[in-house]
Amino acid sequence: MEFVIELALSFPVVVFSVLMPLVLLYWVLVALRLAPLELFEHDSLKGDYLASSLVALGFAGVPASFSLSVLLLLAAAITLAAELALLRWFDLGLFRVPLGVAVLWAAFAIASPLAAALCGAMRSWFHRHLLGHQRCLLGERVEVMGEPDAEGWARARLLDDPACEVRLHGKPDSMPRAGERRVLVKFVAEEGSYRSVDAGEFREARAHLNRLRLASNP
Repeated sequence: MEFVIELALSFPVVVFSVLMPLVLLYWVLVALRLAPLELFEHDSLKGDYLASSLVALGFAGVPASFSLSVLLLLAAAITLAAELALLRWFDLGLFRVPLGVAVLWAAFAIASPLAAALCGAMRSWFHRHLLGHQRCLLGERVEVMGEPDAEGWARARLLDDPACEVRLHGKPDSMPRAGERRVLVKFVAEEGSYRSVDAGEFREARAHLNRLRLASNP
């Protein structure tokens, strides 16, 4: 027991000793319907917030809270493995702090693509069992199934899950076309529909935003 306490309070493991109980508490509240599943989602991907950042990392199609939980769980496992296999065997003194920070960075870097792949495999389940949580679909790529009508309404299906269909409502300057591949970027709750942009335009906008971030943080 003493070993477990010592391990849980060691840096960087202590970071997850604090975070994981909070994650568990959150999911208990979700199960009791006392907390929303779409805790971090917004109606649009425009803006630099958590859900938008997760979509940019490849976590589209599942709730941001679920993506973040999986990411934290995998990063915690990697950090714990590094502590047990390496850090605990050395008397690092003050060097444990910078080394622990490096381990945390590496843990999240390794966990991110693994978590994205795991969440990607769960998309179909979420599509079928979480009806009413449409904001989770923002960032998903779709294929337009037919030409829009006179009012700009069209149907589209998810590329990764063709059985899941959504309603698109185009604007005159960004009208979906049959066979076109687009990205869902905004959910209009009162219409139960999505705004979308061309997939190539979406990638270019993301790349431009990343360049602006790098330029502002030399």
